[in-house]
Amino acid sequence: MGTSQAEAVASAQSGRTRRTRPAGQWAVVAVVSVGGAIGAVARYAAGLLWPTPAGAFPWATLLINAVGCALIGVLLVTVSELGSAHRLVRPFLGTGVLGGFTTFSTYAVDAQQLLQAGRVASALAYLAATLLLAMAAVWAAAATTRRFVLRRSR
Repeated sequence: MGTSQAEAVASAQSGRTRRTRPAGQWAVVAVVSVGGAIGAVARYAAGLLWPTPAGAFPWATLLINAVGCALIGVLLVTVSELGSAHRLVRPFLGTGVLGGFTTFSTYAVDAQQLLQAGRVASALAYLAATLLLAMAAVWAAAATTRRFVLRRSR
């Protein structure tokens, strides 16, 4: 048993846990933060370009979430299937940029506003449509990207 394994066993037996910080953790935090800021600004800009009037169906948020989820599908297939990306690409683009761009918190607020405006059917349709469209977008984009990547690798 190696020294680190022995230390881990002794620590576990004593009931204490040792906190370790993997090398490069702060680099990941930094790229997620920068990417998140970029994605949030892009989402905000899209909302300014296509504002949703009070009580109206939030088409902009629905489209932003669908596009963001499709891009997540493309990214995950590209990174996992090609496998040559830098270790910070996925946290920067996936968690950061696309996590900041997709806006499921606004999705919840939009649904609440539709409910407060008495548009119960629209709120329920919006809730369901966003989830279904987001899942379909990830699946379709991942499947299409996978076909493209496999075709190019032949």
